[in-house]
Amino acid sequence: MELRDQYGGLIFDCDGTLTDSMPLHFLAWRETMDRYGIKFTEERFYAMGGMRTQKIVTILSKDHGISIDSVAVAAEKEAAFMNHISQLEPRADICQIAKDYAGEMPMAVASGSEREVVLAQLEIIGLTQLFDAIVAAEDTQLHKPEPDVFLEAARRLGVAPDTCLVYEDSPLGFQAATAASMDYVDVRIDHSQS
Repeated sequence: MELRDQYGGLIFDCDGTLTDSMPLHFLAWRETMDRYGIKFTEERFYAMGGMRTQKIVTILSKDHGISIDSVAVAAEKEAAFMNHISQLEPRADICQIAKDYAGEMPMAVASGSEREVVLAQLEIIGLTQLFDAIVAAEDTQLHKPEPDVFLEAARRLGVAPDTCLVYEDSPLGFQAATAASMDYVDVRIDHSQS
């Protein structure tokens, strides 16, 4: 059975789903957090996948008893990521799904990343024009594991949330999709085996 027969819309996470950006994000996090003496393990990084950058900074600084400007440090981290973005690779398998259904089904990107970061990634992999809507961190008050980013994507697509299929790579994203009454596909890559 075709996806178009089962679902009203497709929603794609960006980081780790459409793009293999997670190793680059981890590198940017390490560079940024090292400047503040904050340890951020790879295991914890992946556990926080889908969480907004500013919230991660706040959590890490509290855990280490350090007072820092979470907005400024989040901006530093995003700038560090953008310095590495030329190394970005697409997830060919997931990108092919988006290409196959472009123009045939309503499709959105729903990400916990800032809009600038999402748009830069989509531009590099050449998929910007495929999507009917792009929802980024700035577009919702609450972020994964809350369902808001996916609910906003469904609203912008004009489809009922429970008719959407989400492509996602993080446990927080799975929780958000479930909370939005959406089915999801787990597209995780195990980078520890790379």
